Amino acid sequence: MKEIIRFAWGISSLGDFMVAISDKGIVAVEFSSDHAAIESALEARFPDAVLEHSQEGLTEVATTVAGVIDDPASVCDLPLDLRGTAYEVKVWQMLREIPTGQTTSYGALAARLGTRDSRDVTQAIANNAVAILVPCHRVIKKDGSISGYRWGVRRKRALLAREQGSQAH
Repeated sequence: MKEIIRFAWGISSLGDFMVAISDKGIVAVEFSSDHAAIESALEARFPDAVLEHSQEGLTEVATTVAGVIDDPASVCDLPLDLRGTAYEVKVWQMLREIPTGQTTSYGALAARLGTRDSRDVTQAIANNAVAILVPCHRVIKKDGSISGYRWGVRRKRALLAREQGSQAH
């Protein structure tokens, strides 16, 4: 029997986003106003799954994700179903351990993994398809500057600023 991946669209203060979920948990949270392109990317990512647009069925999940986008300090206990290589999943789990309002560098993550080369870490972060809930936006360059972000540097800056603001309260 084919796996079913349900997805829905949400609206947040940082733009439209799509959330996709398996029976185990969230497999993707992607920002985009181009719904067709993100849905095509989801099909390519899960070629053996049946994709179901489930707007009404996932309203609560989309609302929760939108709430985390607006208030990164809010508690989110939605289950995740992280799909990637063992190395990628390890990096993504490390990202989830970075406290709200704090950042780390690509090199620091690489060092925690026992390597001085941050390119593999950078690639694993780039392959993360779960925005916000796997907080790759908390990784910055060694000099403190903001580098690329899959969903745009403007969103990354906004998320970091929100997290700093939520820590001030």
